[in-house]
Amino acid sequence: MTTIVMERIGRLFISLQHIKQVPRLLTSEASPSMPGTVRDTEVPHFFRERYVRAGYRPLHRRWRYYFLSAFRRHNETVNIWTHLLAFLALLAKMSHVAQTVDLVRDPHAWPLLILILSALNYTAWSVAAHLLGSKSEMCHYAFFFLDYVGVAQYQYGSAVVHYYYAAEEGLHRRAGAVFMPVAALLSWLSCLGCCYGKYRNHTLPPWVRKVGQVAPSTITYMWDISPVVHRVVVGDPDPAVVYHLSHIAFFLGCAFFFAFPVLERCWPGGCDFLGQGHQLFHVLLSCCTMCQIHASYLDYGGRRGVYARLHAADDPALFAALYVLTLLVCVLIAAFMLRKAKRLLDRQDKSE
Repeated sequence: MTTIVMERIGRLFISLQHIKQVPRLLTSEASPSMPGTVRDTEVPHFFRERYVRAGYRPLHRRWRYYFLSAFRRHNETVNIWTHLLAFLALLAKMSHVAQTVDLVRDPHAWPLLILILSALNYTAWSVAAHLLGSKSEMCHYAFFFLDYVGVAQYQYGSAVVHYYYAAEEGLHRRAGAVFMPVAALLSWLSCLGCCYGKYRNHTLPPWVRKVGQVAPSTITYMWDISPVVHRVVVGDPDPAVVYHLSHIAFFLGCAFFFAFPVLERCWPGGCDFLGQGHQLFHVLLSCCTMCQIHASYLDYGGRRGVYARLHAADDPALFAALYVLTLLVCVLIAAFMLRKAKRLLDRQDKSE
């Protein structure tokens, strides 16, 4: 009797073991096995982030590996999802705005449409860079250069809504002829600075690359935000000003965490998955963008009498054309720098 009972218990135990294996079998059939992450010493040095010791994905895997890595734990997972969720939130915001604003047939709404499209672009291209940039050295350059194109065209989108909706008559009279051309030029230089900083990451210390990226972007932001600052100083308070000030506060926060990896510096290796300055930069920049869009939406509805009087009838079409030109020039800059990066990698391969 005892023997029979023990045999049944043994069969039950074996059955339970088989049941436990079912999820593993289903997972292995649904996706290829993913190698574990590697340490910073096992990837090229320009892939490495300061004070992030582990969690890097190995290079030269199949594309499917990198796409599915969005659902795996590594040091880019949070960077991927912060801007992916921001992209979805921006789509929802665009849908909400479109319920009360004719973004296509009303030319006065085109600057707002440019801002939303530029925000969708920069979040989407940021997701692509952090998701796929570990495929190879060339993919790393290509996707991050595309990311910098997204940042530059978003800077132009910011400039056009600030100038079109937020500018007071005094600033418009003094800078109206040059404001948007200068904003476009600064966006091009910002794209060039970011791409060149990434390209020279082979030979320059990380802080030099940061300066090359931060300095042009800072100058561009100061120019782009000047209509809002002027309005806050000399204009009458209104509901949109609160969102403009929130947008500025969020931007200052994200600029700080982009330039200074405070948490990583305090706990080297302790922020490999969560707590990196770039992750906080993503979160604060997303909040900044949402506040900026809402402020511009309020300005579109509340200041129509002002901006309709200040701007010529063909200004929206001109600014839209300048946005397309800015996007095209930034893509050409990225392509030029990618060609230089390819030559650099080819020379390194030959020297080895």
